[in-house]
Amino acid sequence: MSRSQEIRAAGRLVGTGFVAVVDTVRDVHRAVADRWFTVLGPPAQPVRVLHDRISDGVYRMVRAGHVAIPTAAGVVAAGAVIGDERPLSANRPAGLALAVLNGVWGDTLRQRHPELALAMTVRVDGADVPLGPAGLARAYPAGTARIAVFAHGLCETEQYWSVSSQRHHGTQYSTHGSRLRDDLGYTPVYLRYNTGLHVSENGEQLARLLDDLVAGWPVPVEEVVLIGHSMGGLVVHSACHRGTAAGHAWTRLVRHVFCLGTPHLGAPLEKGANVGAWLLARFSETLPLARLANLRSAGIKDLRFGSVAEEDWYDADPDELLRDRCTDVAFLPHATYYFIATTVTTEHDHPFGRVVGDLFVRLPSASGQGSRRRIPFDLGHGHHVGGLHHFDLLNHPAVYRQIRTWLAGDEVAAGVPAGQSPSR
Repeated sequence: MSRSQEIRAAGRLVGTGFVAVVDTVRDVHRAVADRWFTVLGPPAQPVRVLHDRISDGVYRMVRAGHVAIPTAAGVVAAGAVIGDERPLSANRPAGLALAVLNGVWGDTLRQRHPELALAMTVRVDGADVPLGPAGLARAYPAGTARIAVFAHGLCETEQYWSVSSQRHHGTQYSTHGSRLRDDLGYTPVYLRYNTGLHVSENGEQLARLLDDLVAGWPVPVEEVVLIGHSMGGLVVHSACHRGTAAGHAWTRLVRHVFCLGTPHLGAPLEKGANVGAWLLARFSETLPLARLANLRSAGIKDLRFGSVAEEDWYDADPDELLRDRCTDVAFLPHATYYFIATTVTTEHDHPFGRVVGDLFVRLPSASGQGSRRRIPFDLGHGHHVGGLHHFDLLNHPAVYRQIRTWLAGDEVAAGVPAGQSPSR
């Protein structure tokens, strides 16, 4: 997709957003006016007719202007970049903005503004990598037989794995992936995807991508490690489920799955949004606000209870009040699953830390230990790091040390020196 096409689509998207706001204001206005005119009764009907005609005309003009101006601005801006065919995602700030748009409205973008909808891709140096043997050989000339695949979370990109790297490591280039490469010989592979789609849809796409990745890898793959941050952990879990059902060979190569701050049992912010929208929908005056709130993406709504399977949402009302429909999805039997969670308080059982967790995910959800549902992590395969927030999990030294400890311990248990491939 060319940059000029994306910019024109962005103009149309801004117009669509303005129209949604104008329509919401109009509908609230109408509901409030209808209530008062109903209270005043028949004597107010002449005024009501005049009011409705005037307000409808005003809103039509405002609506038309809010569509035309950003759309025209998009056309003008697109004309200014003719000749530069690099996608917006190649520009870091624009790519981060696209990731947020895809997280919040990704399913809508795919239907109405596909030029702005992100595809699931492997990324190297800010560009998509073709998954054929030639493309992978160019992107990974030193690829090893051990792959570590990183899946980011909601509204993020692959660039988030280096967040706060300068502060944590003294260099902006140090990541969990680069350290696993240097310490244990894993080749890091970073994904970018549309986080606004259902987790199960992204899981199916990831299952197919991993099948192509392993088939086209420069050397025979002996081991796959999957690491997901936040929503990424759910997507990885879903991919293993879909890959097994499809009989993909890569699933037999997975040895370890790491979930960093993953809301296995749901995220409190989405639960709050669900309750808030439901309450707004109870009254005609605030019903338009509920409709606007419910435009948030399917991916966000999947975070309400940690949905990973299509059966969880298919043919169901996505805005029903706090109903957990999530089904149990088994782990890969030959892989070891781990979770790492954090709280803003040093102690995990501190009252404040129990309430706010890492600001986005609480400890019971990240560890999968709820009153009704339990994620079957084995004893000793979970770890709490205190005094951090949700995004520290992406690149904090304490988190990396735990990942390395588990991976190196597995090598020692297998009789293989740490950092050396079993085939060597």
